[in-house]
Amino acid sequence: MPFIHLTTFIAAPPQRVFDLSRHVGLHRQSMTKYNESIIDGTMNGMMGVNDTVTWKARHLFKDRTMKVRITQMLAPDFFTDEQVQGDFVLMKHEHYFKPADNGTIMIDQMRFETPYGIAGRIVNRLFLEKYMTRLLEERNRLIRQVAESNQWKQFLST
Repeated sequence: MPFIHLTTFIAAPPQRVFDLSRHVGLHRQSMTKYNESIIDGTMNGMMGVNDTVTWKARHLFKDRTMKVRITQMLAPDFFTDEQVQGDFVLMKHEHYFKPADNGTIMIDQMRFETPYGIAGRIVNRLFLEKYMTRLLEERNRLIRQVAESNQWKQFLST
């Protein structure tokens, strides 16, 4: 099963980074080049524990939908989202937020499993793991940009 581990330093307080990371509007903005939209569930704002959102986007030459649920949360330290419906057999994304000098260390740990047995494992190794890593990096770049500027005020009320 593929495992992605990313560490991102953001020069902003942990609570701000935590809140931006679970904001569906910011996530949607980070995925605009994939025409990502919300078709059900939490339509605006921040997700909380047991909240769901269903995304529709164009990935790998196909329109895809994925419903995720926030299954665990301890603010502002971590939350976990997991696929409820979608193309993966399993997708679990753990988000950690560690206070650091002058900011926050944001850690992503994602596990996913594709169908199709050995063929799926080959696709994972040759392509999909890099693709998923790139998606997370794009999302994290926008979270950093928004959190480190005054743009965060567009998403979070003070």
